[in-house]
Amino acid sequence: MGAGPGDAGLLTLRGAELLARADVVVYDALVNPDLLRLAPKTAEIIYGGKRSKDHAIPQDELNKLLVEKAREGKIVVRLKGGDPYIFGRGGEEAEEIAAARIPFEVVPGISSTFAAPNYAGIPITHRDHCSSYTVITGHEDPTKDASGLDCAQIARTAGTKIVLM
Repeated sequence: MGAGPGDAGLLTLRGAELLARADVVVYDALVNPDLLRLAPKTAEIIYGGKRSKDHAIPQDELNKLLVEKAREGKIVVRLKGGDPYIFGRGGEEAEEIAAARIPFEVVPGISSTFAAPNYAGIPITHRDHCSSYTVITGHEDPTKDASGLDCAQIARTAGTKIVLM
């Protein structure tokens, strides 16, 4: 579930509904801690955040934890900053859960991709000035042999450039 870009008021209604029913909440470093108050007092709250090379729970163990808690019959909410499928590990986590044949729902979140410029009064697109935008990661997997970004092509492409992370 996407927790939004840090403003607790930007959590979706569906997100709030599911948090209120959670037995277990596993949350990331970028999640506003005020959102944890929406979970029942009986919910197990687990910090699974990552900051640079400091990972509270290594990703493979976190994936196993999500599957394990769900197999116990618990309602598990994986609360991720922004949107779970934008430059996060949401896709990897979903693959693991699907491989375990556990039914799940992905709840989109408001991404800082557009929320941050919007709060600053900066339109990402504008009819008179810019008809497209490109979102780029500023942090690729360090184990990759080469970057997946073609910076020369990105520079030649018209439109707003947004670099996250």
